[in-house]
Amino acid sequence: MAAEPFPSEPSTDPLTDPYAGDPVFELHRGGKIEVTSSVQVTNADELSMAYTPGVARVCTAIAENPSLVRKYTWKSNVVAVVTDGTAVLGLGDIGPAASLPVMEGKALLFKEFGGVDSVPIALDCTDVDEFVETVARLAPTFGGINLEDISAPRCFEIERRLKERLDIPVFHDDQHGTAVVVLAALRNALRLTGKSISDIRVVISGAGAAGVACARILLQAGVGDLAVVDSKGVLSEDRADLNPVKLSLAQDTNTGGLSGRLVDALDGADVFLGVSGGTVPEDAIARMAPGAMIFALANPNPEVHPDIAHRYAAVVATGRSDFPNQINNVLAFPGIFRGALDVNASRITEGMKLAAAEALAALISDQDLRADYVIPSPFDPRVAPAVADAVSKAAREDGVARP
Repeated sequence: MAAEPFPSEPSTDPLTDPYAGDPVFELHRGGKIEVTSSVQVTNADELSMAYTPGVARVCTAIAENPSLVRKYTWKSNVVAVVTDGTAVLGLGDIGPAASLPVMEGKALLFKEFGGVDSVPIALDCTDVDEFVETVARLAPTFGGINLEDISAPRCFEIERRLKERLDIPVFHDDQHGTAVVVLAALRNALRLTGKSISDIRVVISGAGAAGVACARILLQAGVGDLAVVDSKGVLSEDRADLNPVKLSLAQDTNTGGLSGRLVDALDGADVFLGVSGGTVPEDAIARMAPGAMIFALANPNPEVHPDIAHRYAAVVATGRSDFPNQINNVLAFPGIFRGALDVNASRITEGMKLAAAEALAALISDQDLRADYVIPSPFDPRVAPAVADAVSKAAREDGVARP
């Protein structure tokens, strides 16, 4: 018996589908993405060219000259969105099956905002060796790898090893997408407040994937005084409980020799960047420097509620769409991959990420810049093209673009 197709009308029987009628579940019914043909096959001649025997000529040509795979397959415009479901959207370790709606969503955003095709892949393995080996074996199909929702510190090693092994862009969006958008928003907040990036003191709450990447890109951008705080206090070389990633970060930050907890580090700080969750006491925020900037990015509950943050800060940003200045990764990853794919980049360099942040920030003119508008909207049609152009140019300058 032939398989029944997806129902054309949603089920209304609560006994068979308890989520029937819920608009969120109805939007997800049957999945949010599909594969469509880019050519038509309506007669025997078209079939013979799209498949056998014609396809054999293309296969043979690629076997003789592997570089042709980009020109004669989808490889030049397709990314794998890969996860193991261990750190999903603030939900934590929910496993590969439950992560699939998020990966489909990511694939949808790639297409809608960057014109990039992508395939969601949820792997049923958490061992680093197995994960790396699986992705490496899948890599010939794709022009890039977007790692997603993988728990720290495993995510750092997975990304590092895949970058070393593959000759296509590998990008962990939870790290670098967040970092790019944070830097863009910070640059505009500094323009607004008249402060210099080299003179400010930044405190980051959270030493996971996003916290580490944000710290690294801010250091590269010229922040000279930066402290990172985890659940046990300020990262310092004096601490004996740091994993290698945190120890390396401790060696490159906290030049002021701070110690203690987050509330201690915030005294006199210019910037608070929250990427960890929890709640920061109001009295700690009140002790920040005049003209402070508060980026409280935890979802759904920011570390500092905007109503409180606005009492003390000149610029406030969150990760939520219902407040101004949303730090949203969709501002970064579609354009970054679009730009990298367009020039056949072998990897995504630090210069390409910095260029993406600069391009994002530059979209807001001096005339439009204001406290509630330091970062463009995800629906601004200029975003992905501007980021893609900047990334392509930086790839050429960094020598990773290829014919």
